[in-house]
Amino acid sequence: MEGDVMADIGTGFGSGVGVGAGVGVGVAPYAELVFDADGDADRGAQEALSRVEATDLLVFAHGWNTDRSTATRLFDRFFAPFPGLVGSGVRLGYVGVVWPSIRFSDEPIPDFDSPGALAEPGHGPALDPRTRQALAVFWPHRRAELDRVAELLEERPDSVAAFTEFGALVRELAGLDAVATAVDPTVPMIFTADVLEVCRALTDALAEAGAALPESPAAAGFSVGGGLRTLWHGAKELLRQATYYEMKARAGVVGERGLGPVLAELSGRRPALRIHLIGHSFGARVVSFSLRAVPDGTRNVKSLTLLQGAFSHYAFADSLPHARGSGGALRGLAARVDGPVAACHSPYDSALKVFYPLASRMAGDSAGLLGFDERWGAIGHDGVQAVPGAPRLTLDTALHGGLPAAGCVSVDAGSVVRRGGAPSGAHSDICHEELARLVVAAGRMGR
Repeated sequence: MEGDVMADIGTGFGSGVGVGAGVGVGVAPYAELVFDADGDADRGAQEALSRVEATDLLVFAHGWNTDRSTATRLFDRFFAPFPGLVGSGVRLGYVGVVWPSIRFSDEPIPDFDSPGALAEPGHGPALDPRTRQALAVFWPHRRAELDRVAELLEERPDSVAAFTEFGALVRELAGLDAVATAVDPTVPMIFTADVLEVCRALTDALAEAGAALPESPAAAGFSVGGGLRTLWHGAKELLRQATYYEMKARAGVVGERGLGPVLAELSGRRPALRIHLIGHSFGARVVSFSLRAVPDGTRNVKSLTLLQGAFSHYAFADSLPHARGSGGALRGLAARVDGPVAACHSPYDSALKVFYPLASRMAGDSAGLLGFDERWGAIGHDGVQAVPGAPRLTLDTALHGGLPAAGCVSVDAGSVVRRGGAPSGAHSDICHEELARLVVAAGRMGR
């Protein structure tokens, strides 16, 4: 079992860029860009990438719930419809962007896994072997802390002291110093508030997302607000949020310092090459932040399609509704896309509807942990916000009526992005021909 796990999640996320036919990917020419956590990539392979023969290059970055083998399957499934959708004058090239993320095995992906197919039934809040091994790869120098975290989740002590210890361990794993965290306004409240309050809020959120939280394999259900042992379900979510917290920062780094410079150099060498950026979840953050490294005036990036993007819905805003003197992290960067920025969102995405606001809310916020505050909404939950003139379309309208020639547009993809189990809901339900057609429409590549 452990050998199989390591084959899936081991060293494949190291630095480098590879170009070739793409093992397990059925389209060609296919290139794979593999970045480490610092955004480092191999210079020689960038040279090879620049020689890919294509008029249009589809560059797709995977999201958070992804190990290497899952990334390959995702690229294969998502890219499959494209050859039959584009016009005769379009020669497509395909790029899969692989960056260090992590897979919790209790998050099934529609069409890839049936619920419970990876995580063995009956684990409850305990870590299944695959997830525990994935965490060991994600935090390679924290084995002692991870062993203790796993022990606490397995035993579920009915003890305030145990939760206090667990909260401290999670902060250590996330690289958050306890003293600095308490006074740093940029650290999400989820890591600064009372750990019991946080675990209770996350347990409530799991119930809201439709998770079945049995007290034992034989139990039919679970009553929120019971004894402390029930709150270990929320404690596991706190651990998951710690990985998300680190991946959120990592995705921005990989985009700005890794993918962005690769694209800028490629654009300089191949000024006629049309580049179409696609990102899922935190991969949407990767491709969006790559625009920071694309020089003003470069017109190679012809479209940006965000699939259930796990970053702020105000990211492209020039002015924030709650802080008029401040703009979003990507303010002004939509202008570096010579075409539309299409943000797909779905009301069935529990990861972004329920958990993203919890993880993103800042210390000092007056709202309760479960009280909705639109300041912390995700672009993949309700689309682009606070960008004047940005239209809001249904997927059907976008496919039949077209997209704007430039600027931000929100596309409600709930008609197809709607399947998936708790806790993430439909967050990973993105392998649909309709979404491939949307990318084609955004890039003006159709017949």
